[in-house]
Amino acid sequence: MSEKAPASPLVAHEIFLLDDRIRGVPPGTSGLDSSLVGQQGWHPADGSMSLPLLTLDEAAFASNRELFLRYVREHGAEIAPHAKTPMAPDLARSLVEAGAWGTTVADIRQATVMLKAGLRRLIIANEVGGAGGANRLAALAGAWPDAELHVFADSVATVNALAQAWRANAALAPLRLLVELGAARAGARTTGEAEAIADAIVATGGRLLIAGVATYEGAAAQPDPVRTDEVVSALLANVGDMLLRLRARVGGAAPLIATAGGSVFFDKVVAALSPIVAKDGNARLVLRSGAIFFHDHGVYDRSLGAVDARNGFTVDGASVSAQRSFRPALRIWAEVLSRPEPGLAICGMGMRDVSFDQGFPKPLTVYRAGEPLAAPPRAEVIKLNDQHAFLSLQPGEDIAVGDVVEFGISHPCTCLDRYRVIFGVDESGHVAHAFPTYFG
Repeated sequence: MSEKAPASPLVAHEIFLLDDRIRGVPPGTSGLDSSLVGQQGWHPADGSMSLPLLTLDEAAFASNRELFLRYVREHGAEIAPHAKTPMAPDLARSLVEAGAWGTTVADIRQATVMLKAGLRRLIIANEVGGAGGANRLAALAGAWPDAELHVFADSVATVNALAQAWRANAALAPLRLLVELGAARAGARTTGEAEAIADAIVATGGRLLIAGVATYEGAAAQPDPVRTDEVVSALLANVGDMLLRLRARVGGAAPLIATAGGSVFFDKVVAALSPIVAKDGNARLVLRSGAIFFHDHGVYDRSLGAVDARNGFTVDGASVSAQRSFRPALRIWAEVLSRPEPGLAICGMGMRDVSFDQGFPKPLTVYRAGEPLAAPPRAEVIKLNDQHAFLSLQPGEDIAVGDVVEFGISHPCTCLDRYRVIFGVDESGHVAHAFPTYFG
């Protein structure tokens, strides 16, 4: 890859008060203005911060951000990163300020969080339900008249509920709907069902608008890689076909969106849909990848290895290794509480503290009195309780009670939601910022 300018640093816009009820905050801290956190000299390895805690390597996140936005631009696509991964408005804002087209959320409450943070272009990548959800969405749209909302719809019932809510609120601007196609999760299963959804939107007399077509290809994954390729490819082909059908309905002047792309098969989305979008001339391809900006030491590391195996990541016209180019940005820090047996250490971190649905955390570095030990740990997490991690040790492993272990994680989405604050650390490992999360 050619040389590029350094990534823009992260900025904490949301100012709040920190106290020692929050994970990571040192005991005895009360009413600390979060804008001052970078002046405290906190470091997760020296034993002063409350453990366990979660940190974000800010340089790694910024590097991943710049790299993926560069990839997206070079392939004629755009991105609305999925904010459900961190639910941290400052991090979502940093992506938009760096060039993201918009922001994706999973539900109406998440949309409210992002709107309050000043993010006005949103994809709600989900159905809102029936009359109750439609009325709640109408209330949201009424409270934020300058918001540009794009909402999934995979049934005539959903369209009818939204139409009723929008007809009852004549002051609302027309709502943009994305016809969702799917496999294994939500989404219309056949072209006929998708056409009926489009018919129902048109029948609203302009209260609802056809804005494009959507899918989530990650839900179609199968245990067998060959079968996964077949199912994902077929789904994306249906999305491309539906975009052409919608274009025939709305005419050439109306803007349309084709949106797909998580953090695993984004390259297949680009390969399948970019040519169709480019030929259309008035459509845009919007990826929704979110976890890729955090990456990990587990499931997404393996997934990018699969991207490399199919030569799916190209920058500056050349194939490069996605697995080596993206950097894991999240760490969990925990203290060794017990060495009850020669081959076992117990750390103060468990299922309440770290993701485990896509693999256990990975020990990376052991710190003693704040300093890293020379040799990396040859330890493995073999079991988690609510508050304990069981580390299987090799003979002679130098791990002692009171050591602090830095862990890499697998699957950011089910780890970040355990924390009210994400502590951003600088290249020296010291806390630079505190980013609040809004998981509910």
